[in-house]
Amino acid sequence: MDNQSSHDSMMGLMAGKETRTTSSTAGRTAARAKTPVAARATAPDGTPATATRAWTTRLVVIGIVLSAVNLRPAITSLGALLEEVRDGLGMSGSVAGLLTSVPPLCFAVFGVMAPRLARRFGPAAVVCAAMVAVTAGLLIRPYTGSTAGFLAGSALALMGIAVSNVLMPVIVKRWFPDRVGSMTGLYSMALAAGTSVAAAVTVPVTDALGGGWRSGLAVWAGLAAAAVLPWVPLVRDRGPAPAPEAGAAARARAERQPPALRITRSRTAWALAVFFGLQATAAYITMGWMAQIFRDAGVSASTAGLLLAVTMVMGVPLAFVIPRVATRLPRQGPIVIALGVCGLAGYAGLYLAPAAGAWAWAVLLGISNCAFPLALTMVGMRARTAAGVVQLSAFAQSAGYLISIPGPLLVGVLYQHSGGWGLPIALMIGLMLPQMAVGILAGRDRTVEDEAAATA
Repeated sequence: MDNQSSHDSMMGLMAGKETRTTSSTAGRTAARAKTPVAARATAPDGTPATATRAWTTRLVVIGIVLSAVNLRPAITSLGALLEEVRDGLGMSGSVAGLLTSVPPLCFAVFGVMAPRLARRFGPAAVVCAAMVAVTAGLLIRPYTGSTAGFLAGSALALMGIAVSNVLMPVIVKRWFPDRVGSMTGLYSMALAAGTSVAAAVTVPVTDALGGGWRSGLAVWAGLAAAAVLPWVPLVRDRGPAPAPEAGAAARARAERQPPALRITRSRTAWALAVFFGLQATAAYITMGWMAQIFRDAGVSASTAGLLLAVTMVMGVPLAFVIPRVATRLPRQGPIVIALGVCGLAGYAGLYLAPAAGAWAWAVLLGISNCAFPLALTMVGMRARTAAGVVQLSAFAQSAGYLISIPGPLLVGVLYQHSGGWGLPIALMIGLMLPQMAVGILAGRDRTVEDEAAATA
């Protein structure tokens, strides 16, 4: 962080001047009076507080990136091997549709718990435990030997992902309040990278490990285990403390504020929740079924995995660019419209010529799926305070994922009973229109605190 680096440099220079001060008591007292408390403070191990803060900030960045990389491989690795998993466990199309609906269900149910857990244990400790859950779930689910066990293992991994989903914007807002756009872009880019890599290499890795789908899915537990490590030293860290000179003002403001924001009174919060839900519906239909659409059109399994990877990898550059652009605009409606038009074109291509224009449709749908980092950015923009971001993030994601639950399941049912992909793709096209409408509403230049206060 540029401001933080400048601050650290100033603190170091001032600390050096203090060391070189003459031994007179008056001189030492004057020097200490001019030196901020943060520069004089030391960590428990004797390390200057500024150095500890810089080291901790670097760990937070590493933890954010590694956690974000692990927020989707549990889903896209399964999408690449869905046919093999269905055959291996004897699943029908409807049950497979239920399996693809498990992610949003878990995100809705367990995401609600994140704010309370974060208040009690601290966000870093909760994310650390969440990554442990992801590791355990990914390692367990392929070897349970039954559909119920597979669902339970998936739910454990998805529980950890759900909590991390909610807390990532909170950690960004708390640690990087002046760089919300760039940090959101960074972890969105890492999330997209993990998503696309899992889609692209799951089939080749499975083949390299002997062709068994169980090994091909379990291998992703190793990546999740790596994401646990940066958070371990931060388990007791509650985030950066406010500046000493602002402590009294912060306490006074806290005493004047109501204990909790009535988030459901905000129209923007509801618009953002519906937008989040509809973009999640499109994303999980894509991650769960797109490879199967291409395979049914005559594309090989490895090529279908690459096409899914192309869709996901589009989010790597765009997930970094879109949040930075969004934070510079008072309204995010134009971005919503552009992404929606790409989605409509991609679905129309899947309907008319799924194999002939496969690469073009994969690119267009990948651009459309960048509504996710846009939604996360708007969560940070539509609330003024860190507490508001916590509530808005939990509400928008939990309500949004509840809205998205029926979509993947309905696609599976329509696919099984219609015998083709015409009706499911028509459903996807139909859902894109309201997504664009509520996205425009969510992108207005308003804050949920003002709206909730106005309706109180």
